[in-house]
Amino acid sequence: MNAPDESTQRWSLRMWNEIESVYSAILTHPFSSGLTDGTLDPQVFAHYVAQDVHYLRDYARALAVVGAKAPTLADTAMFSRHAADVFEVELSLHEVLLPELGLDPAGLARVPVAPTTRAYTSYLLATVYSGSFADGLAAVLPCYWIYARMGQELIARGSSEARYQRWIDSYGGEEFAATVAQVVELADRTGPTLTPQQDAEARAHFLTTSRYEWMFFDAAHRLEQWPV
Repeated sequence: MNAPDESTQRWSLRMWNEIESVYSAILTHPFSSGLTDGTLDPQVFAHYVAQDVHYLRDYARALAVVGAKAPTLADTAMFSRHAADVFEVELSLHEVLLPELGLDPAGLARVPVAPTTRAYTSYLLATVYSGSFADGLAAVLPCYWIYARMGQELIARGSSEARYQRWIDSYGGEEFAATVAQVVELADRTGPTLTPQQDAEARAHFLTTSRYEWMFFDAAHRLEQWPV
């Protein structure tokens, strides 16, 4: 059977096919393997969680902007709910993890935003504010989708470390998968409405933020700090 050409493929699948190598690199990164075999340095995980709190605060803002540009009121409401979920669900998970990792939630503002975190969030916010709805949607989608796929993969492996298992469970569960499916479905409604140039620009944003996802895990693994 012949593979479907680009004109018949779902837009989301076309984008995902372009980042398969990036996703594979995330799964094989020592950060990911360390989560499941329990060998990840707790200091590395603490660095990741602290940076993720900084990241999610700007990601919630990005979702709100994408929602404001959404084509229907239902789509706007969906992104509004997701932005609220970042605060209510993911940051509440961090409130549990931070004390376990020796981090003070109240003092998190004193933890510097690392270079990769700053670069990633700056790119996201610039894209959603200055770009089209499709640009913003493509830019925020990798964070949804990569974490869901990663969670499903890692939950099958499990972890010997309770803190890491809690993190894996939060992204590998059915509820988060259902949330991501809503956004993927919206992407598939959006793709066919784009001109070739708009399509190329949006897909470039999807690839860029997917690369930033790998960089975010790698930066945590390196305990990245500002060099000067």
